[in-house]
Amino acid sequence: MIQTKDLPTPADKYTIRRALLSVFDKTGLVELGQSLHSHGVELISTGGSERVLREAGLPVKNISALTGFPEILDGRVKTLHPAVHGGLLSRRTDPDDDKQLTDHGISPIDLVVVNLYPFETATASPDTADDVAIENIDIGGPTMIRAAAKNFFFVGVATSPGDYDCIVEEMEMNEGALTMATRRALAHRAFEHTARYDRAVSDYFGRAVNGGPGISITEPRASTLRYGENPHQAAALYGHPGKEFDKLHGKDLSFNNLLDISAAITLIREFQASDPTCAILKHTNPCGVASRESLENAYHAAFATDRQSPFGGIVVVNRELDLATAQAIDKVFTEIIIAPSYADGVLDFLMKKKNRRLIVMKNGKQGSVPADIRSVVGGFLVQDADGPLPPKNDLQGSWRVVTDRQPTENEWDDLDFAWRIVKNVKSNAIVYVRDGATLGIGAGQMSRIDSSEIAAQKSLKSGLDLTGCVVASDAFFPFADGMLAAAKHGAIAVIQPGGSIRDEEVINAANENGIAMIFTGKRHFRH
Repeated sequence: MIQTKDLPTPADKYTIRRALLSVFDKTGLVELGQSLHSHGVELISTGGSERVLREAGLPVKNISALTGFPEILDGRVKTLHPAVHGGLLSRRTDPDDDKQLTDHGISPIDLVVVNLYPFETATASPDTADDVAIENIDIGGPTMIRAAAKNFFFVGVATSPGDYDCIVEEMEMNEGALTMATRRALAHRAFEHTARYDRAVSDYFGRAVNGGPGISITEPRASTLRYGENPHQAAALYGHPGKEFDKLHGKDLSFNNLLDISAAITLIREFQASDPTCAILKHTNPCGVASRESLENAYHAAFATDRQSPFGGIVVVNRELDLATAQAIDKVFTEIIIAPSYADGVLDFLMKKKNRRLIVMKNGKQGSVPADIRSVVGGFLVQDADGPLPPKNDLQGSWRVVTDRQPTENEWDDLDFAWRIVKNVKSNAIVYVRDGATLGIGAGQMSRIDSSEIAAQKSLKSGLDLTGCVVASDAFFPFADGMLAAAKHGAIAVIQPGGSIRDEEVINAANENGIAMIFTGKRHFRH
């Protein structure tokens, strides 16, 4: 253990007199430089950052004037010098440190503004060459960040343009000084930043050496939750939820609310290219989904699937929420409403109920999906996320009709619709669909036949007729009885992955009953 010196307690506020700015992302750099200059701060910089500041008319000193040594090796070595790190790491309350700086002609540096080479972007492609990856590994940047963060008693550090506003505002309030609380918070973000960066580099090499990365969660804490899944469990949310959604109204989101919101957004992203679509969820399972010519009609059709479960549930839509649909939703107690946007007047109407959470969904396009990480006894499971399906026309080329009867065009549409829903239902999952709306959903049963029976019972309870519907199963029917149970209730077309050793038996039973059946070749368990 390294012993510490017995030094005076550092002051709460330290005035920024010299700042080193060396950034890859130049966003906000000039504005920050102007603010620092207005407080009499001496600016030191490197390469492109120096050029941008100089072109803005700001007085700036090149790093070589500080170190007395030119940048070498195409800029690989420019800040790795005692004149830089001595200025960053000196303890302002230590007379010995002050004497050593004086003896060597080094002046303290009070603020470091550094962001790093874009390693993750540069290596996003699996075909990235090693020489490209290597040149995007930042050495001097992380070293300066860590040095400044280590010495946060006396030094401030900014690693993102998002840090600039708080620095500018605090210096305005404190006559050019930063408080200990701000320096500590900036140091926290700095170490998180370098940890993520190092993990990205490690993962790159891990893919080549081990065939895959290790697991290290270094996301920032976004919020502390009142409790977890149950009141006796502590919980917090980590990551960047603001990139995906914003809460516009209502109480703080709970652990279970966040699970429901994630499930709802994941489901509705299957229907970004569809007609106006509405889904109603409860405990992360859809209890009704429908596409119609209007959102209002889609909501009514989704609600018709199960008139009991939506109480206290979540409603999500794939279009701007209009007033007529909002008024329809308002008739049933709905805990969370999610939409990509809200028409004029809709928020005012919905905000009349204080406890209702209103969410605006961002990033609605079918883009990259993060890995699925789950805790298990003794460790973690990590898998690729089961992301949104491609458009129907792309899917049909990979699907195989295995029965004598071909699906009609309407049946193709319903099979595609049902397949997108069943992949978002807890296994074992069965979904009945007709004319772009669910008729019955069976979720999470130990037996697939039980799921089929529950889905049929729900439809009958809601007064819906299953005659002429299609049925989707998230995994293969291990026996013909599951498929025949669906046919007994009125299903005339089936979509399932196939792959059972009794596939021929199931196909023969379908042919005998005039059922069209598709094998997708891919299952969608959701445990």
